[in-house]
Amino acid sequence: MNRWLTGSKSQFTALLQAGISPQRLALTFALGFAIGCLPVIGIPTALCAVVAIALRLNVPAIQAANYLAMPLQLMLILPFVRMGGWMFSSGQQYRLATTPMHASLIGLLRASGNVASHTLAAWLVIAGPMVLLMTLVLTPVLQRVPALASERGE
Repeated sequence: MNRWLTGSKSQFTALLQAGISPQRLALTFALGFAIGCLPVIGIPTALCAVVAIALRLNVPAIQAANYLAMPLQLMLILPFVRMGGWMFSSGQQYRLATTPMHASLIGLLRASGNVASHTLAAWLVIAGPMVLLMTLVLTPVLQRVPALASERGE
């Protein structure tokens, strides 16, 4: 069993490090974590795969960061809703809860669409600086990993 765990750990490490520099791996982790905090359930996994393929990043690494962010995603939904409402000075998020049952379906969809767009805008405001900061912090940390030193040409 111990040999199996050691072998699995080395295979997983090799998969994460496959031909990628510490800077690109740091960017991959930062993007995966930021996208993983997207306040829309079910979208981050597919979006991470698309971003990784489009930017030629490590797909397993971005998905690992995405999965690490999932608990945080759930905790941040309400703060993003409130921040979006504050950014756009709207009380839309509170009108959803007080909308009478006889309200029109179109009105309800419009209100929930406004809340969703405001929430995504709040996420975008936070995600950009978060990716930059995480990349800057993770790059020196990953440069100290001996297995990644060979990717830098050392």
